[in-house]
Amino acid sequence: MHILLVDDEVELTKPLSRLLKREGYSVEIADNGETALKLIQDHEQQGSPYQLLILDWMLPHQSGLEICQQLRSQAITTPVLFLTAKDTLDDRVQGLDAGADDYLVKPFELRELLARVRALIRRTEQLAKSIEEDSTTQRIESEGLELDLESQVAYRGGLAIALSDKESRLLAYLMEHPQQLLTHEEIYQQLWPAGETPNSNVLAAQIRLLRRKLGSPKASALIHTIYGKGYWFSAAAP
Repeated sequence: MHILLVDDEVELTKPLSRLLKREGYSVEIADNGETALKLIQDHEQQGSPYQLLILDWMLPHQSGLEICQQLRSQAITTPVLFLTAKDTLDDRVQGLDAGADDYLVKPFELRELLARVRALIRRTEQLAKSIEEDSTTQRIESEGLELDLESQVAYRGGLAIALSDKESRLLAYLMEHPQQLLTHEEIYQQLWPAGETPNSNVLAAQIRLLRRKLGSPKASALIHTIYGKGYWFSAAAP
């Protein structure tokens, strides 16, 4: 984990840097706002952003508050922890309104600082994981077909195919289980709420609509009927 520590008090940055490094963090130090902002922007452009910024409020050239405001205006979302002697309620509100994620008043206990650092980095990791999972589940690819669940659009052979909500969910379920027999009952349980199981004609009609939309004279069928049992998704017949 890469942290940027920004403070013009050497008697603070040196021991604090040693402490953070002992905890396993990689730490860079800047002693003024201008240098800090350049480091942050350079790392963003290089694709290796800091995981946490620890900023003093009062800095030479540019204040921590101004840095935070500028970063947020540029959509840079790296967590910011303010370390400052400014301890009034108005100061705290101003810092948080500027986009800071946490605020610790000097002097502070090192144990509390480390706990806040861990909490902010953990929150960032959880958010990144959530975003990654969302992006993974929102787009499915199988058998030369791509489905964007959020926009409910399928892509095949360079063509965009608009789908209804039910068609999109049915296709997603088929695509998630390629070359497998999906029984009528399994599909009912996946797509219809308990107690609202439709008759077989409703499912068959949905399948026909999907086939019609996905079909092409030059493309092979993707959805195959296993009579009396269910459906099979594959570019090759079962």
